[in-house]
Amino acid sequence: MKAAVVLFPGSNREGDAVRAIEAASGYKPTIVWHAEHELPAGTDLVVLPGGFSYGDYLRCGAIAGRAAIMDAVRAHAARGGLVLGICNGFQILCEGGLLPGVLMRNKDMRFVCKMQHLRVERADTAYTSAYKDGQIIKVAIAHGEGNYEADEATIARLEGEGRVAFRYCDANGVIGGLANPNGSTHDIAGIYSDKRNVLGLMPHPENLIDPLVGGIDGFGLFKSLVAA
Repeated sequence: MKAAVVLFPGSNREGDAVRAIEAASGYKPTIVWHAEHELPAGTDLVVLPGGFSYGDYLRCGAIAGRAAIMDAVRAHAARGGLVLGICNGFQILCEGGLLPGVLMRNKDMRFVCKMQHLRVERADTAYTSAYKDGQIIKVAIAHGEGNYEADEATIARLEGEGRVAFRYCDANGVIGGLANPNGSTHDIAGIYSDKRNVLGLMPHPENLIDPLVGGIDGFGLFKSLVAA
């Protein structure tokens, strides 16, 4: 699998993304600077990592969504190429027009950083084949603007088309209430594009690939990508 990790000014999780992909595939991804206009030839997967691109000025991801490299990312996605946006990367995908909706301030207006359970909504995508439908996994979250919002028609379309990738839940798989850390509509933690080749999610699976750091539940996402 040939992967490219896009580096924006203010990104801080690109190293984690590189490590996770290399551990799963055996191949080290290429770091692509935000001012570039092309992706490396033969790229299969593009990753937009977490962080605070451009210092989160204007809105989170708003400037990065208009960076030079994003035209190449949009073209890659339009061809059916895989694009993964994690945390700030999810925000960038929404601001850059690759995914609908927007990420708002958390419901309590506070940054949240903790371990979080998720429910895998479907296991038949390039990102989730190593999991089972409805499987409960535990990964990490670290965000101040993770509250996913969209108009009613968009939410209905995402739900009706099976485009919700993960939902926040508790250890028993129960959604809602205190299990939702940021107020996200329908407890949405991640969504797919209409062709399911683009995934944006707020949690950090790349941080849970080694037992030494608390678990390996995030590794399944990267193993799924390699298999795809």
